[in-house]
Amino acid sequence: MSKRAVTIAYIGGGSLNWAFRLMADLAHDTTLAAHVRLYDIDHAAAERNARIGARFAEVSKGQPATYQAVPDIAQALAGADVVVVSILPGQFDDMAQDVDIPARFGILQSVGDTVGPGGFFRALRSIPMIAQIARDIRDHAPEAWVCNLTNPMSVLTGAMYSAFPEIKLWGECHEVTKLRHQVAWIANNEAGGPQVSHRDVIVNVLGINHFTFVDAIGLKGRDMLPAYQEFVNQHGNSGWSSREPDPEDDHDTYFMDRSRVKFDLYRRIGIPAAAGDRHLAEFMPQGDYLDTHADWGFALTPVAYRMRDRDSKRERAAALAAGQGTPQAERSDEALVDQIKGLLGLGHFVSNVNLPNRGQIDGLPHGTIVETNALFSSLGVTPLVAGRLPDALQTITADHAARQTALTQAVMTASWGDLFDLFRSDPLVVPLSDACAKDLFVEMVQATAHHLPEELQREAA
Repeated sequence: MSKRAVTIAYIGGGSLNWAFRLMADLAHDTTLAAHVRLYDIDHAAAERNARIGARFAEVSKGQPATYQAVPDIAQALAGADVVVVSILPGQFDDMAQDVDIPARFGILQSVGDTVGPGGFFRALRSIPMIAQIARDIRDHAPEAWVCNLTNPMSVLTGAMYSAFPEIKLWGECHEVTKLRHQVAWIANNEAGGPQVSHRDVIVNVLGINHFTFVDAIGLKGRDMLPAYQEFVNQHGNSGWSSREPDPEDDHDTYFMDRSRVKFDLYRRIGIPAAAGDRHLAEFMPQGDYLDTHADWGFALTPVAYRMRDRDSKRERAAALAAGQGTPQAERSDEALVDQIKGLLGLGHFVSNVNLPNRGQIDGLPHGTIVETNALFSSLGVTPLVAGRLPDALQTITADHAARQTALTQAVMTASWGDLFDLFRSDPLVVPLSDACAKDLFVEMVQATAHHLPEELQREAA
C-alpha cells in the first residue's frame, strides 16, 4: 500500500517538547510518508532534533519519516504542505519577569502565558515575531496548511491572520483532552475495566483558548452529561485526579491539579469547564481561585522549575541524539497527525481548534479568535457551529476576547498609546490603584525592553 507523501516545515524545530511528540506520532502512523524540515534560530538545536528524528525513524511502524535541519526559514517553507509553528517568545528569563514582577504588586499567576500581566507582555514580545513568520509563509508557502502551537494562542493566531489574511491556519491546544480523559475514566470505571479511550469521547466545545467549556458530551451514542454531573457532585469538594501525585516529582507538584476549579465553574455556570485549573483560574478575579490556590488543589508554576525542566530535557535530548536510549513509536494525545491526514483526504477528523469566529459561536464578534470544534477533511478546516455560551460565561469570555483582539490590533498597527488601558482592564489588574497599575506596566516594559519597540518604551515612560 502506497503512503501519502507530505512535506512538513517545523518552525521552532529545535523544540524540546512538541517536536518529539510529532516524531513519536509519525513513527506510530502507518499512512504518511513525511519529510520534516526543522528550522530554528538555534540551528544546532534543529540539527540535534534531526538526529533524534532519524532515531524515531528506526522504530517506525510505517514508512520512516525523514528529518532535515535547514539554516533559513525560506528553505524550510519552500514547497511545504504543512507548516507547524512552535516557538518560545523570548527566554524563560523574560517569563520569570512576567510572573515575578506582578507578584510583587500582589498579583498571583499560575501560568502567566495567556491572560493577566504575564500573558499581556508575552503577547507584546510574541506578536512581531509571529507576524513575521506569517509573512514568510505568505512569501514562500502561501498554500500550505499552518498549525500554530504557540501561546498566547488567541492573540498569536489573530496576529498571523492580521499579517496574512489568506493564511490557512488553525491554532492547536490539547487542554480539552483533559475533560475527555475524565469522561473516559468514568465510563471505564463503570464497566470495571478499560473499554474506551478519550478518543471515543465527543464534546461540543465553546470558548476561547484556555477558557474552554462544553455543553454536550457523547460516548458511543450515550449522553454522558448526566454521568459527568454525578461525577462532579461526588468529587467537587474533594477534587479528583486519575492518580495520586508523586510528592517527589516536581512536574506533578507544579502541573497536576485536582479539577476543583473545573468542577466549581461547572456548578456556578451550568456547563462543564474543559481546560485545566491553572489556566481557568487566571481568567477569573484573583479572589476567586488564585489567592487560595493551594486550597483549590493547584500550584503556581515557578519559572525556576521550567528552567530546571528545560535543562533536564536538553540532557535527555543530547543522550538520545548520541544514540543512547530507545525512542518509542507511541501515539501521543496530540491531534496534529490526525488533522494532517484529514486535510490530505485520508478520512475525516473532528477536533477543537482556534479559528476566527465566522458564526460558530453566537454572541462574539466575527473575526474574534474562538475555540470550537472543526472538521478536517480534503475540503479544508471547516468550523462547526457550537452555539452560545451561558450569559454569565458570555460576559466573562467576551471581555477577555475583546481585550485580546484589541491587543493584537494595537501591536499590529503600532498604536502604543492604547496598550496601558488594555493592560489596566484585565481582571487581575483591575483591583490595583491607577498609580500602582501604571508602575507595574512601566516596570514590566523596562524588564522586557530588549524585545519591545523604542516607541512603546517612550510611551510607557
